[in-house]
Amino acid sequence: MDRTELNADYGYGLITERNTDQNKNQSMRDSPVTKNYKCRNMLHLAVENSPYAKVLLSAMKSSGCSVFNDRHFSCEDCDGTVSGGFDATSSQIVLCQNNIQQQSHMNRVVTHELIHAFDHCRAHVDWFNNFRHLACSEIRAANLSGDCSFSNELSRFNFGLKQHHQECVRDRALRSILAVRKISREEARKIVDEVFDSCFNDHAPFGRIPHSRKDAEFAYRDYMNRDRYYANL
Repeated sequence: MDRTELNADYGYGLITERNTDQNKNQSMRDSPVTKNYKCRNMLHLAVENSPYAKVLLSAMKSSGCSVFNDRHFSCEDCDGTVSGGFDATSSQIVLCQNNIQQQSHMNRVVTHELIHAFDHCRAHVDWFNNFRHLACSEIRAANLSGDCSFSNELSRFNFGLKQHHQECVRDRALRSILAVRKISREEARKIVDEVFDSCFNDHAPFGRIPHSRKDAEFAYRDYMNRDRYYANL
């Protein structure tokens, strides 16, 4: 697919460095004072320490889709509206180095985009032509990444009790679709509603909704012990 076509319709324009030479002045990019250096350092901490990321990375490796930091992650400048993205044409996760300032934010973005990468690995996702496929992965990413955790919603001044998590997931998925596709809000909402129940209840590879770091740690423990369980059957 022609890159010009991608820029027009699929959100690539939000990532300014996708259209430039990413290898220019590499010595400056490696300096400890640069945004790129800080981004890559936070990425390293995320994949080494975040139980969310560790579950996803282990599951992808088991599925034959091993992830390598230098190949599958890229720290780049983006516009002011996004923190990251999954480039399905290159199987690469983009981290917005100018918009991610805290380690907790990096952990969440890495998890969110790894869920898209996991879906890309395990299923024949038609990212560019099938809005339902896109909506399903966005629902899963919002549901399982911690985007809608109580603390994050509190920081956004969003309060609620009954089914608040579900409504947050719907809203976050809708926002993500509208950010990268030329589609009306009404049509996007209809698509999200059509696939919501099945995709919201798909918790792979966590086995549960990891509402907190402790939940994610339990999920990682269970995932790593899964072969021991089947060996005893």
